[in-house]
Amino acid sequence: MARPRKSQIAIEATPYYHCTSRCVRRAFLCGRDEHSGNDYEHRRGWIEHRMLLLAEVYALDICAYAVMSNHYHIVLHINAEKAKAWTDRQVIERWHRLYTGNFLTQQYMAGKDLYEEQLKAITELATEWRERLMSISWFMQALNKDIARQTNVEDGCTGRL
Repeated sequence: MARPRKSQIAIEATPYYHCTSRCVRRAFLCGRDEHSGNDYEHRRGWIEHRMLLLAEVYALDICAYAVMSNHYHIVLHINAEKAKAWTDRQVIERWHRLYTGNFLTQQYMAGKDLYEEQLKAITELATEWRERLMSISWFMQALNKDIARQTNVEDGCTGRL
């Protein structure tokens, strides 16, 4: 039986992990669908571009990847030392590249004067976001959601890819 990623990852044992993601509903990730005659090869570029963007933001290094017609493989290295070296400001900057954050973090990044309690909340958020920026689950979610959105627009449907 499949187990959630968070229960399978032990960075103390190894920082390297091989992940896969498969399509559902007989969808094509890329390549030519012989059944329908549609060519989805352009999606390979979407996937590669998104992977590389996420690797710039997350503390995960891409060691290798392969994009197949209905699934992809990716080998990731969790770079915990890199994430620990980031300042709170750097963590928030990275987070804001993908997510909007909240009013408080936006005020902090704009250089507004904040109260001590607000700065404490910023530190707590940065700690949580630093952990997420080292998380393979968060990385895979960010990758899969973006690709699913693009393909759903193209295919005129909704739901998971």
